[in-house]
Amino acid sequence: MGAIDMNWQKLANAQRDHYLRDLISLIKIPSVRDEEKASPEYPLGPAPAQALKAFLEMADQDGFRVKNIDNVVGYAEWGDGEETLAILAHLDVMPAGNGWNTDPFDPVIKDGNIYGRGASDDKGPGLAAYYALKELKDQGIKFNKRVRFIVGTDEESNWTGMKRYFEVEPAPTLGFSPDAEFPVINGEKGQVSLKLVGSGDNNGQVQLIKFDAGLRFNMVPREATAILSGTSVDQLQETFDRFIQAEPVSGSLTAEGDQVKVEIFGKAAHGAEPEKGINAGTYLAKFLKQVPLNGQAANFVTFLANYLHLDTRVRNFKADFTDEVMGEMTMNAGILQFDQIKGIQIDMNFRYPKGITPAEINQQISQVANQLGLTVATGRNQDPHYVDPTDPIVQTLMQAYRDQTGYQNAQPLVVGGGTYGRLMERGVAFGALMPTTPNVMHQANEFQPVDDLLLSMAIYMQAIYDLVTD
Repeated sequence: MGAIDMNWQKLANAQRDHYLRDLISLIKIPSVRDEEKASPEYPLGPAPAQALKAFLEMADQDGFRVKNIDNVVGYAEWGDGEETLAILAHLDVMPAGNGWNTDPFDPVIKDGNIYGRGASDDKGPGLAAYYALKELKDQGIKFNKRVRFIVGTDEESNWTGMKRYFEVEPAPTLGFSPDAEFPVINGEKGQVSLKLVGSGDNNGQVQLIKFDAGLRFNMVPREATAILSGTSVDQLQETFDRFIQAEPVSGSLTAEGDQVKVEIFGKAAHGAEPEKGINAGTYLAKFLKQVPLNGQAANFVTFLANYLHLDTRVRNFKADFTDEVMGEMTMNAGILQFDQIKGIQIDMNFRYPKGITPAEINQQISQVANQLGLTVATGRNQDPHYVDPTDPIVQTLMQAYRDQTGYQNAQPLVVGGGTYGRLMERGVAFGALMPTTPNVMHQANEFQPVDDLLLSMAIYMQAIYDLVTD
């Protein structure tokens, strides 16, 4: 049976009710990595393992061969053959944070959209790809490849699960990850974080006791809080009101005993596209520049306000870099912390193209940071990943997208986000965010249009069919 004889969209739409039932049940599991609850049985905490078990139980009931590896990664398998096609998704989610209009872990469908943490990243798209594979199996399609639908539970942090998979299981021949956007992501920038640390010394009349912004390195901080001593709400109110009126943030001043609490609220965004967020941490630092601080508190505020603020392309450090094929290097200031006792911690996360190295990035940042009493260390690194657009995996996926959407002029993309696709030499990212749909991954009120998810299911059906019957 040829692909042209199959009405993929009709088959996908017929799965609507069952798909949404299963998606809602998965979103209800708050599968955020929780190191405080980690144990030998649940290395990432019980909630990610619960999501993994729920998925594997579903796949087992659907007739797949399933395996749970150490409660951190697992797979559902179908077909036989010398080659293995891998579909790599993840069941963990980012912390919900504040600012939601609904309960992030009690999904609702409103105006054609499903709202909930994971609706867009990555439970909604991952389950759409799984349902595509399941429908092909149920249609009795003869697979000429072994297909493994592999689900990790730590994609938003250290990739613990997928690393474990590649340690104990054979590497797939080719594959894709439904964890990005359409049409096809054939290039992913490298990713590295720089950890900046310093002391918390400051002993002037006005002192910064504590400063806290950010939940994860790959998320633009929506909220930031500072605790000050040696001043009062009355002394700061007029300056603060002018600041709030002039800037795209909201906030408050609150007296807490003989201290003042300053809060700023911005907008969260994915760390791969930091320019789409409003970094509450750097805006709070900009306000604190008007407060007479000294010592390392002054250096901390200066670094945030003068160098990190509104500088997602690191031009203030003279470290900006662009590759002709992979585009610009970007930077997200994801964790911004000051504590008089614990000191300073700043996490700068870079998405960099080929042509520059983490060592070169470190050198440029250190030239500024060291002058302000900050020490820079290079954290976990992922090298840039690129699959030639002429590779059959790219061509096949592109054709499925064009056929199902009608967008014949669509071309593959290079992005700053990092997906499991980079774990395979011939691996790419493939959907499920449509070009016309806002990217709200890692933000409050995360959603996906239900019709987009069903269309993506049809795209995945054709793509998998073409890959396993060629």
